[in-house]
Amino acid sequence: MAHFGYDQGIFAGALISADFVKIFPQTKNPAISGITSSCFSLGAFFGCLASFLLGDRLGRKKSVFVGLVLNLVGVVLQIAAYHLPQMIVGRVLNGFGMGITSSTCPIFMAETSPFHIRGKLVVLGSLCNTVGFCVANWMNYALFDDDGPFQWRFPLAFQLVFPIIVVTFLPLTVESPRWLLLRGRFEEARVTLARLRGTTHDLNDKDLTNDLRSIQKALEKEQESRVPITDTLLGRDPLQNIRRLALSCGTQLMQQFSGVNALGYYLPTLLVESVGVSSSSARLLAGANASLYLAAAFLCLVLVDLVGRRKLMMYGSVATGSCYFVAAMTLREAMFEPARKVVLGKVTVAMFFLYYFCYGTSYAKVPWVYNSEINSLGWRTRGAAAATATNWMSAFIIVQFTKVGVDNLGWGFYLLFAGFCWSYLPIVFLFYPETARRTLEDMDEIFTRQNSLFVFRDRALTQRNRPQALADAEQRRIADGSPTGVLQNE
Repeated sequence: MAHFGYDQGIFAGALISADFVKIFPQTKNPAISGITSSCFSLGAFFGCLASFLLGDRLGRKKSVFVGLVLNLVGVVLQIAAYHLPQMIVGRVLNGFGMGITSSTCPIFMAETSPFHIRGKLVVLGSLCNTVGFCVANWMNYALFDDDGPFQWRFPLAFQLVFPIIVVTFLPLTVESPRWLLLRGRFEEARVTLARLRGTTHDLNDKDLTNDLRSIQKALEKEQESRVPITDTLLGRDPLQNIRRLALSCGTQLMQQFSGVNALGYYLPTLLVESVGVSSSSARLLAGANASLYLAAAFLCLVLVDLVGRRKLMMYGSVATGSCYFVAAMTLREAMFEPARKVVLGKVTVAMFFLYYFCYGTSYAKVPWVYNSEINSLGWRTRGAAAATATNWMSAFIIVQFTKVGVDNLGWGFYLLFAGFCWSYLPIVFLFYPETARRTLEDMDEIFTRQNSLFVFRDRALTQRNRPQALADAEQRRIADGSPTGVLQNE
């Protein structure tokens, strides 16, 4: 996930490198420059589709490995590129691999984590994304005075560090016990779960056996409830898989259309044109902003299980929308009062910094947690892949249209994002159930019992603490389950 964030931050520095432009003069054309940058997102989108189709066949570890190999090949092609087609192919391959890993890693972490700290661990994985983004911004600042190929080839080559580290340690990790049960490999699942629980000395440990029984019974109920794919797509299956997929995709759509990439595009320009700082100082402030974003991500690590997913998303909707609204109004006033342009520019920048803090404690991390939890096991890989594909395609759209939007709408472009952010408040309040402090198997229980699209009227669906009804249902699964049964392969 650190590689994910690093690549998002580092290529912007490459595009404005004098040596890069000299070797690839086509990128002087804004349209070509845009596609050179955004083709990474397109590759990631198709990588998510590959994960959707093949993820459950390969398993979590093999999927991550395939993604990392594609990352390595893509990065090498970029480092060695002297022609633009090679650079674009390298970007697409790198993105394809990133699409696979970014859709697999959150569910891998969710499926191997105890439910009471699952949110923290998934956020920790996503936090690595922010670390990579922060490193990229500071590296761009550190290499600002270098005019040669080192200014952009070294940062691109540094991407190799991330997949090499993961490939080295991946064989030492365990496969997801829930995926092993899904494939009918019960004894392997028992050993794997024992390693995760620290009970390898006693494979008949009572808590271990109860966990296996609960998961297995939930899987059996899911398989018994399976209906033809047409019924699933029409929302006629008991587990409501399409509704759950729509909720997970919705979180990622809200994340991207909160305007974080639009802001990332415009911040350096705003610092130079509105506040009047030098280009070097603008990069320094961008690095400082990335550090603030990282601090906010660490705070989210504490809040995600303490406060819950719903409240963080609702707070993020109000806070990010308000930051964009104030920023839009100050930019508007600066147009009509040029004498106050610098002062108003500083207020605008302060609002953008505050936006990053509010975003970092809400929509930056919560969607990755939510889409790894909300889907049933049979649809978890597909749901996470579809949600991540939504993220990448939305990012592509935002990157492609931000320049046109800023040029034509000016301050109104940011007012548009204020409206988007505020609209998420009623959507989350009405439709999104709480997932904090629930087991992954609890999600099936919730959607089997609750048929209404609206959740706000049912306290059991919105409270942070785990409802007693879900704990009772788990005990029934344990009592009904068999510790030695074998599931049929899908």
